Amino acid sequence: MSNVGHHLLSGAFSGFAATLILQPLDLLKTRLQREDSFRARIPKRASVIRVARGIVASDGSLGLWRGSTASLIRNVPGIAMYMTGLSRIRFAMANSPYFAVVRTASPSKHSSTLPHLSTTGNLIAGATTRLGVGFVLNPFSVLKARYESNMYAYPSFSAALVSLVRAGPSEFFRGFTASALRDAPYAGIFIVFYETIKQESNCLVPPSSSINSAVVHSFSAAAAGAVATLATHPFDVIKTKIQVRKEERYHGFLRTVRTIWKQRGVSGFFDGASLRLSRKVASSAIGWAVYEGLLILVNPNGHG
Repeated sequence: MSNVGHHLLSGAFSGFAATLILQPLDLLKTRLQREDSFRARIPKRASVIRVARGIVASDGSLGLWRGSTASLIRNVPGIAMYMTGLSRIRFAMANSPYFAVVRTASPSKHSSTLPHLSTTGNLIAGATTRLGVGFVLNPFSVLKARYESNMYAYPSFSAALVSLVRAGPSEFFRGFTASALRDAPYAGIFIVFYETIKQESNCLVPPSSSINSAVVHSFSAAAAGAVATLATHPFDVIKTKIQVRKEERYHGFLRTVRTIWKQRGVSGFFDGASLRLSRKVASSAIGWAVYEGLLILVNPNGHG
């Protein structure tokens, strides 16, 4: 298998594992963010429990995995494309004196198979790759959000896809501006912090074994995911509102921002923040540990 194939396979496994395990958190987040009212501010924990109980009562425990098909179709190829594209861009940038970082010591074979870039290089690589993949897969992001919201009576995924196609091209990229403002900074911030934390962690926990390496990758990704999630969450709320609400006041980025502000104030931009934070921390820890672990396994010499 080619090196590109290794990255695609590792990314796909990473996306499959994280998506299937953590779908309930994504579902609950979307249900909280879909609300449209001037409702009183209730404690988020109570709100999450209320929503979860309602889903289980109406659809059973498996109801918490509603939208898994759409999520897998969006995330498995999406993460595979993102990881592969990111690695290709990073290897290309590593050949530039403007972005490359000279290693001061020979890396352990369990450390990483990915190149070292400057902070600016990591920021640019993460943001541009995520933006490109997000544009290509935005139609599936719309379907995923609508499935999870339970506001659309789709009998099947194929029926949902046909419905979206019939609605016209404008629906394909509904919410893309908010998605781009969320995803590009998220990916850039994540890669910068992930690589920085990983390098520092390797000094404390030398990657002398696969277990140590997995621990370092998981911890670094979880910490980076937390920082990037909190910095970009308002755009996640805006994106969800645009993609699932049909009212005129949610048509357009600025109009949606004004609507949320009038209804809820600042707190409205952080609906579902705890759930997204939990999911992103866990998915980052699982996804990057699986991704880098598989790359090390199939490509121990570290050549991309």
